[in-house]
Amino acid sequence: MRAFGAFRRVVAVVGAITLASAMVACGSNGDDAAAGGQDLGLMSAGTLRIGTLTDAPPNVYVKDGKFTGFDNDLITAVAAKLNLKPEFVGTDFSALLSQVNGGQFDLGSSSITVTEARKKTVAFSNGYDFGYLGLNTTKDSGITSFDQLTGKRVVVVQGTVQDDYATGKNLNPVRVPNYNAALGQLKAGTADAWVSPAEIGEKMAKEQGGGTVILAAKELSDAPMAFAVAKNNDKLREAVNKALDEVIADGTWTKLVEQYYPGRAVPANFKPGSGSVKFTAPKA
Repeated sequence: MRAFGAFRRVVAVVGAITLASAMVACGSNGDDAAAGGQDLGLMSAGTLRIGTLTDAPPNVYVKDGKFTGFDNDLITAVAAKLNLKPEFVGTDFSALLSQVNGGQFDLGSSSITVTEARKKTVAFSNGYDFGYLGLNTTKDSGITSFDQLTGKRVVVVQGTVQDDYATGKNLNPVRVPNYNAALGQLKAGTADAWVSPAEIGEKMAKEQGGGTVILAAKELSDAPMAFAVAKNNDKLREAVNKALDEVIADGTWTKLVEQYYPGRAVPANFKPGSGSVKFTAPKA
């Protein structure tokens, strides 16, 4: 009987060790999860690997060695709701969407306008921002509106909706890999105009335009901006949408809008996230 009792104690100890090991294993696989420990299909447990740009203030850029801007601060807040650590990696916009869908990033953050063409490459979260097309030029160019661009040398960042716009207008645009290159062409006099994301174009004109580059005009885009995720990762997209609604409801979205776009009015028909969450309109 003593032998049998000893055997039962050994079995109990082994069982406890096995259960503890299983719990640790489950915990390590669930660290990349939001509520309920669901698997979000991340590249690395507990980390949200984000592809972004380094040169597009106020939306996405690097300051003092840190990735920041409206979009990146917003996705950082979303990641916190999901108990995930954001890990930002710089890339070119022209490659970003294919890199997301190819598994190099969990998510793309770069003021990405949702288009039907882009939906063929990636899936999108709910929209979190709206945007304007911008017309950047120089003070002495004489260009004041988009309808004056025919026959002009127009520069765009490759793969952007500004590229789509210029191509659709048969402007035969010059394509460059990033916003600094576009601004550089204006400053060097090798381009007459740059069709830009208006907020980015306006900020770069003021801060890096050397006093010669201006934002001459802008027009509202009819499509929202959203985060990009791989087409086969519905769980991550749904989790991001839920967390996005949470940071809208708790005031984070409004705070970031007022921080990065002070005085910018929100169009009456724009509702961030799922559109079902109440939010405080930013101060115009």
